[in-house]
Order: sequence, then C-alpha cells, then structure tokens
Amino acid sequence: MSKNVRVRFAPSPTGPLHIGGVRTALFNYLFAKKHGGIFYLRIEDTDQTRFVPGAEAYIFEALDWLGIAPDETVGKNEKFGPYRQSERKAIYKKYADELINSGWAYYAFDTPEALDEHRKQHEAEGKTFIYNWHNREKLDTSLVQSKEEVEKRIANGEPYVVRFKTPVNETLEINDIIRGTVKFDTNLLDDKVLFKSDGMPTYHLANIVDDHLMETSHVIRGEEWLPSLPLHYLLYKAFGWEAPEFAHLPLILKPIGNGKLSKRDGDKMGFPVFPLEWTDASSMTKSIGYREQGYFPEAVVNFLALLGWNDGTDKELFSLEELIASFDLNRVNKSGAKFDPEKNKWFNHQYLIEKSDEELAESFQKLFADKIGDSYGMTKLVKIVGLVKERANFVTDLWDLADYFFVAPTSYDEKATKKWNAETKVTLAQVMEQLSSYTDFTSQTIETNLKEWMNANEIGMGKVMQPLRLSLVGELKGPHLFDIIEVLGKEETLKRIEKAIAII
Repeated sequence: MSKNVRVRFAPSPTGPLHIGGVRTALFNYLFAKKHGGIFYLRIEDTDQTRFVPGAEAYIFEALDWLGIAPDETVGKNEKFGPYRQSERKAIYKKYADELINSGWAYYAFDTPEALDEHRKQHEAEGKTFIYNWHNREKLDTSLVQSKEEVEKRIANGEPYVVRFKTPVNETLEINDIIRGTVKFDTNLLDDKVLFKSDGMPTYHLANIVDDHLMETSHVIRGEEWLPSLPLHYLLYKAFGWEAPEFAHLPLILKPIGNGKLSKRDGDKMGFPVFPLEWTDASSMTKSIGYREQGYFPEAVVNFLALLGWNDGTDKELFSLEELIASFDLNRVNKSGAKFDPEKNKWFNHQYLIEKSDEELAESFQKLFADKIGDSYGMTKLVKIVGLVKERANFVTDLWDLADYFFVAPTSYDEKATKKWNAETKVTLAQVMEQLSSYTDFTSQTIETNLKEWMNANEIGMGKVMQPLRLSLVGELKGPHLFDIIEVLGKEETLKRIEKAIAII
C-alpha cells in the first residue's frame, strides 16, 4: 500500500459501546496493524445534549480489555490533538465560512415553526418535504438575500444554520472497497446542516474536517453511514482535499429474524451486546457485559472478526497476530452477518480448553474461594480443573462441573437409585473393603486392582461402576471415575460410600 495508513474509530459518548461498534474498532485496528499504520480514536461529542457521563471512560476501558487500544487518542500521543471534538470547537467555523465564501454552502434562517409548516403543506399534498435544490431559493436563505442583509441579520443575533449546497443534476460514482462502485443522484439529496448558530458544527462538517486534519487515509465504518457518503465525498471536493478511501462494513444482524442486532435481542435471549457491564444512570438498569459474563477478550475478538469477514479458508481460531496477518478488507462481505450466541460460546470454550490448567485453577480459586475453602491446595485444584474443563464454556461453569469434589452429595439421583437393591449394598461394602486395602491410591493403580478383583469374582462392571459413581458424586456425571477417587483420597472416598450405603 503506497500511502501511509491512518484509520480511526470515532464513537460518540452517548452510552455503552455496542458490539457492532467494537467490531468497527477491531476492523480498523486490524487494517492499521496489517499495513504498519496508525489506529487512532477520536471522541465525537459535538452533540452535548446526548452526552452521557462515564461513556467515554467506558469506551477506553472496553478497548483496553479487548487488547485493541488505540495508538493515539485523548491523553495519548496527541499528534493531531485535541482528540475530543468538543475541544476543537474553534476550528470548525473557519471551514464553514470557507464553504460559504466558495459558494458550496449558504446561510438558512428558517425557524423550526416555518419548516414544520412546510412539512405539513407537503404532507397535505401527498409529498415529502426535502430541503434541497428544489426549494432552497424559495426559503429563508442567503441565496435570495443581499450580502449586507445577511450580515445584518447575523449581527442582530438571528438564529441561523449553515447548509451545504448540493450540486444539481450530477451522478456521483464513488468507490467503496467492500461494495465496489456506488452511485448517487444529487437531485435526491437534501442540503444537510453543517454548522449551527451556537458555534457548534454538526457531525458531517466536524467529521470531514477532523479526518482531513488528522490525515485519515481510510474511513472504515458501518453501512448505516452509507447514505452520508455522497455528502462527505462532496465536502472533500468542495474543500479541494483528497478524499480518503471508504469501506462500509455490513451490519451485525439479529440471531432470529431480520434487522440490526439490538440490546433488546440480548436481553430477550440472555446474551451480552456490550463488552463491559453498564448501568443506566437514569433507570439504574444494569446490562450484562462480555467481561462480567466470563468471556475471554481474545475469544470475543476472534468471534467478532469472523462476523462479516473470513480469510478464504475454513479456519476459525485465530490469535490476534494471525488476524492481523490475514486481514483483508476485500474479503469483507457486503451482506449482513447473523449473530449466533451459541457460536459465541463455542469460541469461548475453545479458548478455555487451550488455557493451562494452572491459569484456570487460579481463576477458579478466586471466583469460588468461599465455596472451596482451604481443604484443597492449588495442586489438587489444578488436577480438578484439568478433569472437567472440556465440558465448560466459562470459568464460572467449572463449579457446577466440579462441586462434588468439594461438597459431599446430600442427595442422590432418584432415577439411578431405583436400580439399587440389597445386593448393591453388599457389593459396595466389598468395594470399600478393597479400596481400604490399597496403599497406592493413584487412579491407574486403583482401576487396575479393582478390575482384577471384579474379574476374579465375576462381578459385572455395571454392578460396581454406576453405584460407585453415584455414591461419590450424587449423579451419574463427571470425568473418569478413578480420577475422581484419586482426587478425593481414600478417607473421603470411603466416607462417601459408607454414607450412600446407609442412606440409599
């Protein structure tokens, strides 16, 4: 790639970062790292009415947790700072004035009441009111007033906005890296507001000015911004600037049905749509986060990377380094990617079983210290985790899979105990006698000795194994039976068998 790559993620601090926004950040990050470029983060907070306290800090914490922190942002390598648009307020008026002076924009003094009246008139005639070439010279604008009159109105403090003067009768053909050539008829576009009389730019002007001043080479964003592409393209043209290359990512779709994935989908189906937990200050409602639900950040990144992109093979598990090496915008799909909560869990499972037993045991110990107590040291916890982790999606699952190691059963599976009879108790008593005699209480030795005894006495496996497991676990679940016996130890094993004989 000939040009220096600089890409950005530019969220608004209006609430928690949606998982769709996370994927946009991730794709920008991967693209930058693939091409030895810079990934920067700009906070787009020009609309202060929608500002939510804590949202900005949430964005930074989420990206840090995921391992895709920006190279430049607020308070970090501010080469083109400030990186908050609200702190760049003084910059934008100059560019709004430049567009006015070059004829690419105009002042509009229409009051909200007047515009509402126009809309109602159009609706009464079965039409849609669009503020554009068709009526801009019939409305209260500088296009039909003298320069002196306009200056006088502004000096008198009349409210106004600056609108972009969209060209007439043009067909724009703009290249999108993902979608190819996209065409727009300028006659169908409205004249968007670029600047308000309160001294604040709208998103469109601030976005273009900042992308240019921060030397953005590629704009990689969600497809919901595709309708804004013609205006942004024309703004670059109006300023005489080279436009960045554009790429519009497909939507992340609902697991069931059509439409964009929403928080409501997550609430309904019990999966997170935010990277971190978020509490809404106004309603005090709490939304679950990937981190708090036990997902590993690398599993979330891997899963999101494959929502709308693949490397052309059947490979599914990628480290971040492998994603960077393989990532190519030309392999991003045009169509939306359906979110699959079960596949999401599958990814976490894959990363869990690849982690060392020692690492998992430490996490397990921290989570369940109150339940585990001090009866088992780390050596045994490592052994236990290794026995059950193949069945876990999350570290939190490990307790339900291994609770019987720490707490002796107080009840027994009713369906399994129906097969018990007097002979079962006699057999278990004999098993106790055998186990009591073993000095080597390792899994393999116990299994060898007990099976030799069963064969010598012509006792079927089912008559011993099922009631023995039930005695130790309370259910017919768990890993290899003799591994359980080794971990429990002779004293606890015998105690549990004796209790089962007495109760059942």
